Amino acid sequence: MDRTPVNTEETTYYTLPSGLRVMTQRASRGAQVEYCGLAVNAGSRDEREGKDGLAHFVEHTIFKGTAKRRSWHIINRMEAVGGELNAYTTKEETMIYSIYPAGYFERAAELIFDLATNSQFPDSELDKEREVVCDEIDSYLDQPAEAVFDDFEEKIFADSRLSHNILGTDESVKRMTSADCRQFLNDNYAANNLVFFYIGNLDPEKVRKTVERYAQGLPLNVDRPERIAPPVVAPFMATRHIDSHQANTVIGARLPGMYEIDRHALALVNNILGGPGMNSRLNVALRERRGLVYSVDASTIIYTDASLLAIYYGCDPEDNRRCYRLILNELDRLANNALSERQLAAAKKQLIGQMLLGSDNREQMALSTARATLYHGAALTPCEVEERIQAVTSERVLAMAQRLTSPSALSLTPKR
Repeated sequence: MDRTPVNTEETTYYTLPSGLRVMTQRASRGAQVEYCGLAVNAGSRDEREGKDGLAHFVEHTIFKGTAKRRSWHIINRMEAVGGELNAYTTKEETMIYSIYPAGYFERAAELIFDLATNSQFPDSELDKEREVVCDEIDSYLDQPAEAVFDDFEEKIFADSRLSHNILGTDESVKRMTSADCRQFLNDNYAANNLVFFYIGNLDPEKVRKTVERYAQGLPLNVDRPERIAPPVVAPFMATRHIDSHQANTVIGARLPGMYEIDRHALALVNNILGGPGMNSRLNVALRERRGLVYSVDASTIIYTDASLLAIYYGCDPEDNRRCYRLILNELDRLANNALSERQLAAAKKQLIGQMLLGSDNREQMALSTARATLYHGAALTPCEVEERIQAVTSERVLAMAQRLTSPSALSLTPKR
């Protein structure tokens, strides 16, 4: 569910008359670096039919020229003061943001809104960037440990826009035109579909006035096809043979979307099974005790209307079946044996500690706060996150684990 935005001494939320939401957060005293950007509620699932990869292509080419700037001027605008301009695309959102020395907020905000409202997508620049994106696609396909996740989602979200990978294909990218890019911008980069975020020590009122001035060119409302939840598919076990030296496998189960999932219980289950700690159950079972894998990990992928818990491992092909059975054993063990009070307390302590370490990465914290605002109206404070993790019971962990006992699996294995 959406959170009602609550302004605090550190964080301010408000909505401009246009519908653009704004989040400002005070940085630690004396901070010499600021962050600002736009979180866009649009990704690869929002592409029109036949335009696979367009959201990502727009993210690349939005930097290639506006009505008043050429590509070089865009690149140089923040780098000239030691800052960075960056962006990324997922299946449901796009982030365009800048990190820069304190004191250059207006420069960064004006540039970001210029990109979002005035990008021209010149044909000459698109032709060059097509080659860059096609090289990125080829590079990605050369990494089975990465490609297997896309292949898995293609099957588990079959017959939906979530099934398509973010990059598209060489063929779809080569068909994209300047008109396609402008259409995607017009369809999705509207005031009511965006969150502007700022983290620094400027007065929130100064931020408001600056944003109001530069956001005037934004369309007011999105004009795109409605998102449709992917149909549920039966559990599957599939194998694809590729040129590789090892088997790369994803085992995963579909779960409810972000507004329904018990996300703190899910975070605990994920961390217990295959979190970053060497003491995760899967790492102990497959690597520490038996030496079957170099790495095994679990991760969660949470979309608005569907989620996944996905377990990845890479191993020698002859060990693949054994690894699969060991993972199923660990899933069954977690689903059939409630955690003791001591085990649950230890799991919570580890997860909270890992989140505390993660909060030291200010760039990622800025982006995660913006994303939470985009989807939930406001971000939980670190204290609220800790309270919600501490409130998770062993029964909730058990119920979440029981959702994982009929997983699907996909292996990319060497050609025979």
